Amino acid sequence: MPAAPSGRRRKLLVLGGIAAFVLALFVFFSPWLGFARHRFNFLPYYGPKEVVAVDRDGQVVIDTLYHTVPPFRFTDQYGLPFTDKDAAGKIIVADFFFTRCGTICPKMSVQMQQLQLKLDDPAFDEVLFLSHTVDPENDTPEVLHEYARKLQADSARWRFLTGAKADLYLQGSEGYHVAAREEVMQPGGFLHSELFVLVDKDRHIRGYYDGTTMKGMNDCANDIKMLLKEEKVKRAEAERARRSQQ
Repeated sequence: MPAAPSGRRRKLLVLGGIAAFVLALFVFFSPWLGFARHRFNFLPYYGPKEVVAVDRDGQVVIDTLYHTVPPFRFTDQYGLPFTDKDAAGKIIVADFFFTRCGTICPKMSVQMQQLQLKLDDPAFDEVLFLSHTVDPENDTPEVLHEYARKLQADSARWRFLTGAKADLYLQGSEGYHVAAREEVMQPGGFLHSELFVLVDKDRHIRGYYDGTTMKGMNDCANDIKMLLKEEKVKRAEAERARRSQQ
């Protein structure tokens, strides 16, 4: 086949260069033009939800109300009250355990410890770890304090909670939607979930993870990072909406 004329080759090179330049401009400016804004994948919501009509600025719109973790009042490993107000503005990773447990609890506690270490950075100061006992008669604040000490728990970020048995069990079943109760057929006499529960700042459940495995812990850490990014995206969108109305 005869070679293409040099003039034609030059024309193709010029056109290819222009196309590459336009594509580079598109990629560079797309975040400001709004094309990349909707590519972010938000974490799902878990638990019951309700579709309702809401009045917003004189207009009725359809909105979805997601399950929220209810208010709570427990006692931490220092014998001090710890309530939902102390967790306000925090992302929560919650679990249930008991100190005398010889099955899954040691594995869960180690993975929660590793999660604490993995997120040991000022960027994750808004993350709070809450471990609830299902055996409050034995797990007094003093017992929980010693358990936390052995795990080298950061007391500013990881709280071990006890309280009235009924309140703890209700918080598990109705708040986080995980098992937490007495069960005579289970080792140690208690049944509790092996899951870590991820809760956003609005008290919505956003993820469940196997708290006995490294994979579950890593998945939880990655989703916490996504949740922090999600909050930034939502704040940016709210600011754009505010400015557009001015």
